[in-house]
Amino acid sequence: MDITLWAWIGFHAIVFLVLALDLGVFHRRSHKVSIREAGLWTLVWVTLSLIFNGIIWLWRGPEDGLNFLTGYLVEYSLSVDNIFVFILLFSYFRVPAQYQHRVLFWGILGALIMRGTMILLGSALIEQFEWILYLFGAFLLVTGVRLIFHDDEPEVDPQRNLLVRLARRLLPITPDMRGDRFFVREADRFSATPLFLVLLIVESTDLLFAVDSIPAIFGITHDPFIVYTSNICAILGLRSLYFLLAGVMESFYYLRFGLAIILSFIGVKMLTPLVTGWFLGGHSVHIPTTISLGVIVVTLLASVVASLIRSRRLASATD
Repeated sequence: MDITLWAWIGFHAIVFLVLALDLGVFHRRSHKVSIREAGLWTLVWVTLSLIFNGIIWLWRGPEDGLNFLTGYLVEYSLSVDNIFVFILLFSYFRVPAQYQHRVLFWGILGALIMRGTMILLGSALIEQFEWILYLFGAFLLVTGVRLIFHDDEPEVDPQRNLLVRLARRLLPITPDMRGDRFFVREADRFSATPLFLVLLIVESTDLLFAVDSIPAIFGITHDPFIVYTSNICAILGLRSLYFLLAGVMESFYYLRFGLAIILSFIGVKMLTPLVTGWFLGGHSVHIPTTISLGVIVVTLLASVVASLIRSRRLASATD
């Protein structure tokens, strides 16, 4: 059997094993996730991802190792937008803190399937139509520039969500929560709970954000294994990152501008071979992964530091 096939099987085996331990052992009972617990789990997921990064580095060489690390950082940083939406969503539905982990856990499983499908389709399209990369690049550049100048806040309007409206038509919905259950049997019929509606919105939200993040990783590498594994490793750590940062997200004011700059840069990176090929008579220029990694790290650090300085100044002004 081809070693790459074994790598796919091994990666998924480890992912499902860790997820089974997560839900079946560590979070068997619904409870409010503390900052300390979220910090420990964030450290666990980041450590596991870096260990896997080291394995790729040793197995496939420094280039793929750098590509994985860069893709992982891009996806992990872009997932911050998901956290904004999760905060608004849980607030809108008044989801108790002890049930939020369960919703995000099953949302992650849905994300594995949806993102895997999108990455396979993207890889197939790029293999057949390489020019589609330039469309991805233009899309990311326009998206990044728009975020820089408009700074759009994420909006949550569950009543307009297509999946929610479809679920309300097809399924009976209980008037309030039934603990941490998505479905219950009452009056001799199965009914969905509002928690199931929350899960549907989480899944649809992740799908929308994947439209930005997956083309961004294809801007780093075209290898479907690197694209998929870096994407999934970042998504797996999203739950713990949410519980760690949910209470302080307002402090990271400039982080959204940093993410917009990263999207714009990756769009430029994807368009550079086309533009330079026009002006240099067919001699295309490619931006190295090391430069991409440096730009991403510096941008993230600068936006976080600037945000913390701003928060400190505002706190001092109100004292």
